[in-house]
Amino acid sequence: MSGLIALFDDIAAIAKVAAASVDDIVTQAAKAGAKAAGAVIDDAAVTPRYVQGFHPDRELPIVWRIAKGSIKNKLLILLPAGLLLSAFAPWAIMPLLMLGGAYLCFEGAEKVAHLFMPHDTSEKITQTKPGKPKELEEEKIAGAIKTDFILSAEIMAIALASIPKGSIWMEAATLAVVAIGITIMVYGSVAIIVKADDVGLHMASEGRFSITRAVGRAVVKGMPGFLKALVIVGTAAMLWVGGSIFIHGLSALGFGGLEYQIKDWAIMVSGFVPDAFQAIVDWFAKATMDGIFGLALGLAIIPMVKFAGGISKKTKIKFGIPK
Repeated sequence: MSGLIALFDDIAAIAKVAAASVDDIVTQAAKAGAKAAGAVIDDAAVTPRYVQGFHPDRELPIVWRIAKGSIKNKLLILLPAGLLLSAFAPWAIMPLLMLGGAYLCFEGAEKVAHLFMPHDTSEKITQTKPGKPKELEEEKIAGAIKTDFILSAEIMAIALASIPKGSIWMEAATLAVVAIGITIMVYGSVAIIVKADDVGLHMASEGRFSITRAVGRAVVKGMPGFLKALVIVGTAAMLWVGGSIFIHGLSALGFGGLEYQIKDWAIMVSGFVPDAFQAIVDWFAKATMDGIFGLALGLAIIPMVKFAGGISKKTKIKFGIPK
C-alpha cells in the first residue's frame, strides 16, 4: 500500500513539473510573440490582397491553403533551422536578426516612399496574363506562401532571440507554440477581414431588425477605411520593430551609444508628464524614436536595393538568363 502511495506521489510530482514546463513554454511563447508584433501585423495587413478578385466562395479556401503553407514554413523549415543555429552558431542569430530588422525597415520605408512618391504599383496585377481561375489561384497562393516565408522567418528569428537559453526541447516547444499561435492569430484575423464585407452586406440586406441592417451598412462602409488603417498600423509597427531590433543589435555588437541616447531622451520626455503617465510616455517616445531610425535606415536601403536589382537585371541580359 505504501508503495502505491509513493507511486502516486511520484506521479503528482511529475505532473507538477510538467505543468510548470507547460506554463514556462506558454509564458515564453507569449513574450516571444509580443516581440514579433511588427512582423505579425504586417503579415495580417499583407495577406488579404492575395484573395482580391476571386469569387467570395474561394476566399476562405485560399486563406486556409495559405495558412497551411505558413505552418509548414514555420514548423518544417524555420523551426529546425532556428534550433540548429541556436545549437551550433548562436553568434549568427543577432546578425540575422539585424538583417531581418533591416528588411522590416526597408519594407516600411518603401510603403512610406510610395505614399509621397506614388507610382504604378499595380503593373503586375493589371498586366497579369489571362488564364484559368484555378491557375491564377494557384499562382496567387504560391506567391502568398513565398511572402509568408520571409515574414515567418523574421517572426521565428525574433522569437528565438527572445527565448531564454534552456534545453533544446524547451526551445523547440516554445517555437512551435509561437508558430501555431501566431499562424492562427494572423490567418484567423485575415479570414474575418476578407469576409467582413460579405457578412455586413448580408446583414444590411437580410437583417430582420433595423439595428442589424444599420450595423451591416456600417461594416460595409467602414471596411475600406479599416483596411487602410491596418496598412498604416502595420507600416508603423514594421518601422518601430525593425528599428528597435537593429539598434539593439548594434548595442549587442558593442555600439550601444544610440540605444543609450534614445533611452535618455525617452526618460527626459516622460519627465514632462505626471508620474502616472510616465511609463506610457517613456515607451511611446522610445518607440517613436526607434521608428524614426527605422524609417531613416529603410530609406537608405531603398537605393541600394534598386542598384543591386539593376546589376542583377543587366547580368541576366548579358548572359541570356530568362526572367
